[in-house]
Amino acid sequence: MTDSQHFPALEAPLFAVENFRVSYPGQSSWAVDNVSLSLRAGEKLGLVGESGCGKSTLGRAAMRLLPAATRIEGNATFESRSILAFSASELRQFRGEAVSLVFQDPMTRLDPLMTIGDHCVETLLAHRPEMDKQQAKAIAINTLESVNIPADRWRQYPHEFSGGMRQRVAIALALVLNPKLIVADEPTTSLDVTVSAQILEQLTALCSERNMGLIMISHDLALVGEYCDRIAVMHQGKLVEIGPTQDVFYTPQHPYTQSLLAAANQLQSAGAQNSAEALESSDSPILSLKNITKHYVLEQSLLGKLLRQEPPEPIKAVDGVSIALYPGEILGLVGESGCGKSTLSRTLLRIVEPTSGQITFQGIDFTALSRSALQTQRRDIQMIFQDPHACLNPMMTIGRGIADPLLIHGLATPTEAKKKVEAMLERVGMTPVEDYYDRYPGDISGGQQQRVAIARALITKPKLVICDEPVSMLDASVQAQVLELMLDLKDELALTYLFITHDLWVAKYLCDRIAVMNNGKLVEIGTTEQIFNAPAHPYTKTLLKAAPLLAKA
Repeated sequence: MTDSQHFPALEAPLFAVENFRVSYPGQSSWAVDNVSLSLRAGEKLGLVGESGCGKSTLGRAAMRLLPAATRIEGNATFESRSILAFSASELRQFRGEAVSLVFQDPMTRLDPLMTIGDHCVETLLAHRPEMDKQQAKAIAINTLESVNIPADRWRQYPHEFSGGMRQRVAIALALVLNPKLIVADEPTTSLDVTVSAQILEQLTALCSERNMGLIMISHDLALVGEYCDRIAVMHQGKLVEIGPTQDVFYTPQHPYTQSLLAAANQLQSAGAQNSAEALESSDSPILSLKNITKHYVLEQSLLGKLLRQEPPEPIKAVDGVSIALYPGEILGLVGESGCGKSTLSRTLLRIVEPTSGQITFQGIDFTALSRSALQTQRRDIQMIFQDPHACLNPMMTIGRGIADPLLIHGLATPTEAKKKVEAMLERVGMTPVEDYYDRYPGDISGGQQQRVAIARALITKPKLVICDEPVSMLDASVQAQVLELMLDLKDELALTYLFITHDLWVAKYLCDRIAVMNNGKLVEIGTTEQIFNAPAHPYTKTLLKAAPLLAKA
């Protein structure tokens, strides 16, 4: 499918690919297959499709960020100049000054040994050598403040920021040179709805003000629909549909586009899957948190000590949170990035030691357990992370990676473990099992990696599963499949879920109750119906207002 019909003949596009094909080293198939599309200056194009469909490959091809031995056919141009013909010096100037890329994982862009301020100043001075450090600092502080990072965090390091705050830094780094085109690859995956809305409003406003193009690669159809002028849909390396957002949403032509929209609509229209009334009859909670706090003390700077200033206030990541979680329940924990929800999950496992408070799991006081006793009890609590790479060893085969918890806890012999792993792989839909058992995590798609991560978490037959944004990196169709799988496994294995998410529609679809956190505190808790239909706290109302809807009247 081509895109020329959307552009006036006299107006040259800012960016264009024509009959474009990409094949990675060692692969015979095309990751991007015969794609043609164009983008005008100031236009916002959403690029959607399932994990592994080629949308990120196309975005990286726009900046020539593909491996050296990659096979490329067709044309790719920027302001009518061939990107494929750029020299090394032209390419260096092109990246950053003309086109900037915002990655899904900000740590691919951030150096853990450099402060946030140094990142920004170094980027500016590398491309603007005539600028002095004071000028660079002024521009950088302005840019950081535009994405809600205050100037007093200038000297902090990436590890001192939450995932969402790191992504804001990455977006600021993309904006600091005022490029003509931004390629944003899942730019708000790790962000809550309020911050996501702020950043995307900022990005899209800049597109209009500076006549800057934006290619937004995303699996979130509602988000793309709210902020993009046109939508391009990719499937198995091909461009299957492209057109104005309203046309694609309301009159989708291709069966794959129709299936994507149906999956996304299913998430937004469904309610909680389980009856909250049944949970109220359960007397004893499986997990009880009482006045849990986790405070981080910041070291005073040398200058502050010399001037005898007051030491900085501690960061109250979790501040007096009390929650009861009942057997068989799915409790959603929502709130903005940096509100303390992930810290709370790590605190209740004592991965991070609480500053104060009591954690009771299955009647046992977790806070009083020794390290060895805690290790034994942790068999019954497992975590599923946002990024499956966080729990899958890239050097271990899938089969061995899933078997590892059984072997670590001495729950099975290698032979028994292999049988259990094969059964679990089949249960999570990784079939035929023999095709996956000896493969490595890097050989499978993001959705399949998350299924493997779920299998690994469930192999020890835990009672409680803490799910930390487990579907936020997946496209709508795969999200729906993984959530359905999690619901089936919950009933089959008698699981209880603490489900941490910034996606309110996922919480509505999956959870019996929802707890809302803000600035380390629990501001509201209630049934899913109560939270969505009669929110009591102003912050909850703000969250619901910011959540993007797939279709609006």
